[in-house]
Parts: sequence; C-alpha cells; structure tokens
Amino acid sequence: MTGEFKVISGNSHREATHRIISHEERMRHFRNVTSAVLDDALDTWDELWTQMKGKVTDAYLILPEAEKGFKPDCGWPEFLEQMWLLRHYIDYAKKLSDGS
Repeated sequence: MTGEFKVISGNSHREATHRIISHEERMRHFRNVTSAVLDDALDTWDELWTQMKGKVTDAYLILPEAEKGFKPDCGWPEFLEQMWLLRHYIDYAKKLSDGS
C-alpha cells in the first residue's frame, strides 16, 4: 500500500496543519538521504583502506610484509566494526534505491 508522505507541524498550541510534499521535494529528500548514506560508506571504506596502506599497493598488490599476516593498526575489533558499518551503509542505500 502506498501512502502520501506528509509533513506534520509539531506545534501543539494551534490546530495541526500539514501539507503534502510534491514529487520534486520527495526526490530531493531521497537524493539527500542517499547521498548522506553513501558519504558515510565512502568514509568507512577510506578508513579501511587507510589500515591497509603500506601493506598493499593501489594496484591491489600485496607487499611481502603483509603476506606474513595482515593485522590492522586499529585492531581487529574496530576493523571488523568498520567492515560491518560499510555493509550496513551499502545495504541501506540499496534498500532506499529499491524503494523497500
């Protein structure tokens, strides 16, 4: 079931008023939310890539010291949390774009 997206005033001192958002406004809000989520995803990816600096090259070649075993500078718990956040951001952006 599809409903109309409405903005409802939070002012309780007078009669509540609302307006129906135009399709252009809905699209602008959608783009803004999607942009913010993808910015977070890119920031998280950058943090993960930073952990790999000095261990891999930009061409994804693993350097000899990394072959002995990769250990992120931030520690495994934070590294894995960032990986989970990245998955969460990408999943949320996918759901937004699918309309679910």
